[in-house]
Amino acid sequence: MENFIENLQGSLYKGFINQNELKPGNFKPQLLINNAKQNENVLTTILEELDKSQSFLFSVAFITESGLATLKAKLLDLHQKGICGRILTSTFLNFNQPKVFSELMKIENIEVRTTDIKGFHAKGYIFDQGHSFSLIVGSSNLTAHALKVNYEWNVKLTSHGNGEIVHHFKDQFENVWEKAETLTQEWIDRYEVTYSATQEQRAMQQVIDPPTNYETNSIQKALEIKPNKMQETALQQIQSLRNEQKQKALVISATGTGKTYLSAFDVRAFRPKRMLFVVHREQILQKAMNDFRMILGGSEEDFGILSGTSKQVQAKYLFATIQTISKREVLQQFEPDMFDYILIDEVHKAGAESYLRVINHFVPAFLMGMTATPERTDDFNIYELFDYNIAYEIRLQEALEEDMLCPFHYFGVTDLEINGEVIDEKTTFMQLVSENRINHIIDKIGYYSYSGKTVKGLMFCSRKEEAKELSAKLNERGYRTVALTGDDRQEVRLRRVEDLENGKLDYILTVDIFNEGIDIPCINQVVMLRQTQSSIVFIQQLGRGLRKHDSKDFVTIIDFIGNYKNNYMIPVALSGDQSQNKDNIRRKTAETNYISGASTINFEEIARKQIFKAINNSTLNTAKLLKEAFVNLKNKIGHVPLLHDFVANHSIDPIVIADKYNTYYHFLISIKEKTPILSLYEQHVLTMLSLEVLNGKRRHEVLLLDQLLGQKQVSHDTYLSILRENDCTVDDQTIESVQRIVDLSFFNQATQKKYGDEPVVVVKDDIYKLNEKIQQSLSENLFFETLMKDVIETAKEKNKAYLCEESLTIYQKYSRKDVCKLLNWKSDESSTIYGYKPKYGTCPIFITYHKNEEVEASVNYGDEFISPELLKWFTRSNRTLKSTEVQKIVEAEQSGVDIHIFVKKDDDEGTDFYYLGKALPDRKTVEQTTMQDKHQKDIPVVTMSMVMEKPIEHSLYHYLTEGAN
Repeated sequence: MENFIENLQGSLYKGFINQNELKPGNFKPQLLINNAKQNENVLTTILEELDKSQSFLFSVAFITESGLATLKAKLLDLHQKGICGRILTSTFLNFNQPKVFSELMKIENIEVRTTDIKGFHAKGYIFDQGHSFSLIVGSSNLTAHALKVNYEWNVKLTSHGNGEIVHHFKDQFENVWEKAETLTQEWIDRYEVTYSATQEQRAMQQVIDPPTNYETNSIQKALEIKPNKMQETALQQIQSLRNEQKQKALVISATGTGKTYLSAFDVRAFRPKRMLFVVHREQILQKAMNDFRMILGGSEEDFGILSGTSKQVQAKYLFATIQTISKREVLQQFEPDMFDYILIDEVHKAGAESYLRVINHFVPAFLMGMTATPERTDDFNIYELFDYNIAYEIRLQEALEEDMLCPFHYFGVTDLEINGEVIDEKTTFMQLVSENRINHIIDKIGYYSYSGKTVKGLMFCSRKEEAKELSAKLNERGYRTVALTGDDRQEVRLRRVEDLENGKLDYILTVDIFNEGIDIPCINQVVMLRQTQSSIVFIQQLGRGLRKHDSKDFVTIIDFIGNYKNNYMIPVALSGDQSQNKDNIRRKTAETNYISGASTINFEEIARKQIFKAINNSTLNTAKLLKEAFVNLKNKIGHVPLLHDFVANHSIDPIVIADKYNTYYHFLISIKEKTPILSLYEQHVLTMLSLEVLNGKRRHEVLLLDQLLGQKQVSHDTYLSILRENDCTVDDQTIESVQRIVDLSFFNQATQKKYGDEPVVVVKDDIYKLNEKIQQSLSENLFFETLMKDVIETAKEKNKAYLCEESLTIYQKYSRKDVCKLLNWKSDESSTIYGYKPKYGTCPIFITYHKNEEVEASVNYGDEFISPELLKWFTRSNRTLKSTEVQKIVEAEQSGVDIHIFVKKDDDEGTDFYYLGKALPDRKTVEQTTMQDKHQKDIPVVTMSMVMEKPIEHSLYHYLTEGAN
């Protein structure tokens, strides 16, 4: 408590009196805004404060279903912890829809009241955290756009529980609360009557003036339809390719971003004599043809369909199924040059014999391919088919940023527990369709709900039998559902889709036939009842709901997460992170604010733990996975990629390759890629660079080697100037440390041998040079030079995540060896650091937060975070207050020793620890106590509270401290 008050006083002084004051303080007032570029939004702070709360009060004039959806998963987690809250809202302007009040009624741990105060426009959030309160007051109502997208100003304040301002806010809240009406179903029914009358009145007041000089000519109307921002850019780039005499182009565009319209706009610009559009499903032919007519105009006779049921082969604009046009007797009807513009939809299927037969038959002036997922698991190269001409590429994240898709709220929910175990791969069919699972599914789809008046949902199941049985049992419960599988005829599928669109069905249950090639824009809920086997399929299924439609403001994605080994693919798919780096995937699971626009990603706590468990247990650097990524990238860029190409194309993290193979050269050899030969010494040098420099954790070595690859030598003064230009530290200790790395003296004998036993860089008379053997290799072996430069270029990219003016970057991960290097120790002492080691005016402390059950009692210390600012820490066993190392730590502030805290969640995370910043011991808390060894004998140990220089960022703190997986 004393620390909190001191911290709060320092925060207020810094916030309100002098921003340059160096007083400690982690609770300074904050301006909360929505800034997509910085991944900042008001919602993230509200979720963080809810996590820390014992109760909460919201006073908000307006609430939307989408805004409430952003909090539903968190509120459910709080309910399971017994944490409740109150929400005060209003009927002002009849803005709040009746349905949002019904949604509020579903949330059991909040009490809701409504006020009819005229002009009620409050927007405030109060969080009770025990001895303190957090307040967020400003312009944001409880709407998704206000919390994530709009330009909003909100101030966050922290107050002691006895502070006047918090009591003033609470008193105001209670005054209105006492006079407000409790939300009940009867109240909602009465409000709905008033709301409907108001809506009708507003509709009557709207006067729509008919357009003047309306041109009925279809071509004129078509020309009035303009491309959106994405389409304009894509059209320019397609035309640029044609200006370069290119005859083929590939467009990679996320589902729902308007690929068909884009292609129609380009056809309008090209003005072909005849056009052929090839699709893989008959059911989308009519829709595609209608879209083209809207953009191109012209007579009805200009447009025709070639399919199993229609043979309008004379049409100027012909829309054909691949199944029909690929037949040899059909193809022979067309001269190779009959169409000067050909479009292939879903072109990732073009490796099939039927597609290749069509493509090889025709010789168009221009061939366009379109797909959302060009990646393939077979050996066929889609990119090569289009001469590596990628005209445009927009993936899910970019499409959301451009507001081209319907916002979505993804909920990773916990699947059914059976005898204390969550459903997994071994769960029997009867358990998947049991009454308990039906109840669980109904509970979740009801709680997370949908946007709009009635549900129009798709459920993806794991097998045909499951889809049919679940459909039957849901129908017994009053739902209107049907199961569709690959066994159903095309006309049956089309009829059932129409039934869903027309409100005759609530859900279609299927296995995989609706992954792609089906357009049902009204879908407002997608339910995933199967494990994620592929990130491509996951995005395809999520994409079924991402088309905009007047009947919905957002789409709800409900993903039932069992104890599946492939769960790690969920954050991979949602984030688009293909790095295969476990730490990246963990962060994308813990921190989900990377998703753009009004969309959100939410995991129930148990479901999130299932994903962390899958990440820990998975092997993401298998030779098969790495080779697949290599082949995909090679196919895309048209040549053997270098490490830097993996970074530039957001593919495998080069560190993953280096960790497994030591060098990229060894990886290429392992996958039998033909490469020039390197000498053994050249391999040693590349090993050193790949394991010590590639990660970019210190820019100094990267800049030095970059200079030496460009010129034969660099003077000491020139090197220091380069460092200063890059905002790097230039103290003697750091420069000496860099020299010890490049001359290998930092490393032990075994490592020096692994790295070639000779200094990579020699220093003489203040001149830096690469050693003579390396210089000779660079002049004689172009491949060695290429690989060496590639490591340095890649290291430059990796280094962008690290500060150069500080030795360590907060929240990045470091091994014990990294820390020895970056704290400028003279040699690698990682093997003898154990939990901590005071040396050279520094003391790194390494903590594994959740110890393995097999850890011996004598080293199973009770290190524990009391709060984001306070760590209860234990020394090694058999230490007393008089121990020299203990005294060095206790007296750290007086003797100028920097204590650095490094933490990892558990041993499954590998050898690297998150750097949480500096800390100092609270001397009042230092005490000697005892712990038991494996023989149950008491042995001495010293414990103390470490006060963090900066409080730990919330999502990382929550991840590290939540229960063991």
